[in-house]
Amino acid sequence: MPAVGNGAPLVFAPPKRGKVRDVPLAGEVSAALQEHMKQFPPVEVALPWLTPTGRKGTHWLVFTSSIGAAIWSQGFNDQSWKPALASAGIIPAPEKGQRYAAAREHGMHALRHFYASVLLDAGENIKALSLCLGHGDPGFTLRVYTHLMPSGESRTRNAISAMYRAAGYAHDGPETAQAA
Repeated sequence: MPAVGNGAPLVFAPPKRGKVRDVPLAGEVSAALQEHMKQFPPVEVALPWLTPTGRKGTHWLVFTSSIGAAIWSQGFNDQSWKPALASAGIIPAPEKGQRYAAAREHGMHALRHFYASVLLDAGENIKALSLCLGHGDPGFTLRVYTHLMPSGESRTRNAISAMYRAAGYAHDGPETAQAA
């Protein structure tokens, strides 16, 4: 993934915290990527590894700028992502001549939180989510994303009800006991 720091030239580098990870890809996402690549074929880009003087490597980029070049993440945030959020009314538009607020939650990093919230809402466990996000400690994942976890009360009731239904017991209620 191309990365850059404070105006330095683009380089290839591993994602967040230098950790490479495999993330399960849903069929719908795969289909969307295939469609994107039909409309915008991947572009071969040669960049150095880790530092501007690092060994050059060539990779195919699926997402590129309008001129087929590697994308600087901060440029994408400022020129495409944040204007789209402002247009949708999610964040405020800056005053004329000003830049968008430098809030981390307004940048592409918000997609990590969206991903985490979708998985947690679907019942994914913290350990699996931790691996997908590249966290070394599931406890860290739990501390960061606890507020996104769905309410346990309804899941608890549903789990116990499902167990009774699977065992063939009907929900008779107190009336059945009183009649006996």
